[in-house]
Amino acid sequence: MSSVETENKNHFEWTDKYLFILPAVTSTKPVCLLCNECMSVMKEYNLKRHYKSNHGSFSARFPEGSDERRSKIQRLLASFQHGQAALGRFCTEQERAMIASLRVAWTLTRQKRPFTEAETVKDCMLAVIDEVVVDEKVRESVTSSIKKVPLSDTSTLRRVELLAKDVSRQLLDNLKKTDVMSIAVDESTDCTDMAQLCIYVRFHDGVRFREELVGLIPMEGHTTGEAIFQKIVAFFDERELDLQKVCLLVTDGAPAMIGRLQGLTARLSTIAPHMQFLHCIIHQSVLCAKLSGDLKNTMDTVMNIVNFIRSTSSLQHRLFRMMLADMFAEHTDLLVHNDVRWLSKGNVLDRFCELHQEIVSFLRVCKHKRAANLLERMLDEQFMAEVYFLCDIFKHLNTLNLELQGREKSIADLVEKLCAFTTDLSATGLLHFPRLRGFMNTAPEARITPVMTDFMTKLTENFTERFQGFNIPIEVLHFSIFQLEMVDVQSSFASKQYLQSEGAESFWSNHVNQYQYPTMRKVALLILTMFGSTYTCESSFSHMNAIKTRARCSMTNEKLHECLRIALTTYEPNYVEIAQNDSSVMLMVMSSMTASLRLK
Repeated sequence: MSSVETENKNHFEWTDKYLFILPAVTSTKPVCLLCNECMSVMKEYNLKRHYKSNHGSFSARFPEGSDERRSKIQRLLASFQHGQAALGRFCTEQERAMIASLRVAWTLTRQKRPFTEAETVKDCMLAVIDEVVVDEKVRESVTSSIKKVPLSDTSTLRRVELLAKDVSRQLLDNLKKTDVMSIAVDESTDCTDMAQLCIYVRFHDGVRFREELVGLIPMEGHTTGEAIFQKIVAFFDERELDLQKVCLLVTDGAPAMIGRLQGLTARLSTIAPHMQFLHCIIHQSVLCAKLSGDLKNTMDTVMNIVNFIRSTSSLQHRLFRMMLADMFAEHTDLLVHNDVRWLSKGNVLDRFCELHQEIVSFLRVCKHKRAANLLERMLDEQFMAEVYFLCDIFKHLNTLNLELQGREKSIADLVEKLCAFTTDLSATGLLHFPRLRGFMNTAPEARITPVMTDFMTKLTENFTERFQGFNIPIEVLHFSIFQLEMVDVQSSFASKQYLQSEGAESFWSNHVNQYQYPTMRKVALLILTMFGSTYTCESSFSHMNAIKTRARCSMTNEKLHECLRIALTTYEPNYVEIAQNDSSVMLMVMSSMTASLRLK
């Protein structure tokens, strides 16, 4: 046993001899009961020197072993403990106020609200208390507690920083423990034209699959593939994350991302050769349905008719809307096409077909010289058959697009939807074309043309060619072992029940033993870890624009990153731990204030 440990056992004797006590609040540092000075080291020599140098007269007035000395020490102890108890109560109240402040900051940031609204929240709480709480004493007590909660804009800003650091720490801890992960990368600009590189990660934390924002990196200069590569490598190195754990990178089709020589995928393959790359499945599904030839001309004509009605003049647009109201039409207006929006084309066609007769009626009475030519096209049954064909096919594509969108979807989920859609494409007849079928029943001159059948054939070929399988690394897939494990799992009735009732992610996470089926479970988790699209990144940019608005354009990149992380994370912050760590500084300050008092 060391000399320090031996002396620690004698601190009760030192209270009587040197008037020092060892309170827990001061982190086991001895405190003098007379002057409240703290000693840095628990050694008898230091305590004795302090006592003789500063309080030598105390022994003369209260000799050692006397009843007067014992009585005086008891009074000093009681006074000191009373002060410590008051300090403890104060710190507990401060912790509660701190936790309340953290929770308000968390809620506001999750809703993407400005920091200044925290004070408005306090005013609302006080107003509610005044109206709801009848008992005056209770109302005064609750009102007093609410007023102590720090909710200024600067306080809320600091709370957001603490909360973001806490959830970021949890994420990084999990990423360092996981064996494999996939990342989705996309780039966009905020309201100040700052390019922001969004990196999302999908991984299994040992209990469940998570999709988390790992970083929002500002790109001050060029956004070339090399610049993006350097930013990502530096970001991972700074946080001690291993890029070798990344099994799949999902990006859009921009040259900076998929360029053969200097694109991000090409540069990453030089340092992580095993990493696989995927062009976002949602983007590819949109490219598969790109129109050309006669059908593109048909679509352009539809857009011309819509733009003619809506954009020729404000008066003409108003007259069309008035006519729709007079005819009790199902809709109040036509939709405008935006080629950037994935669902726009299908929605425009759907609205156009539903207002078919109303558009014809309007063009008949319209005096504009272009109206006659457009009316002629609307009365052409074969032209309208192509419009109804496009309406049906893009309705199916929109449905597929919506099914592919969303969070918490692995590549397996997206491939399943694509397989079902491809199967539907191969069906013959008009089973999946209800609008075209209904129109052809009333239009004797309408026919199924080679243009339509060729488009369906090309669409099926595009889906088949674009969406190929992935190679599973040989070190992961031991085929003979995998085959034996698969036979066991497939023959288990309980496994089939769990898979059908809970889904693939829950099944492989919770119901497949990693020791009994190690290879099969490893392969399953590898596949389920893979992103299928960049939807998470693109939806994050919508949240980013809701946070950094024109009214908040001075927000720094760091603060934007913190707010976006809180708004999107699936983690819950450790409020108590944050409050205790933050209040430790306050506790030291208050201890010093207590020590400055002369508790005699």
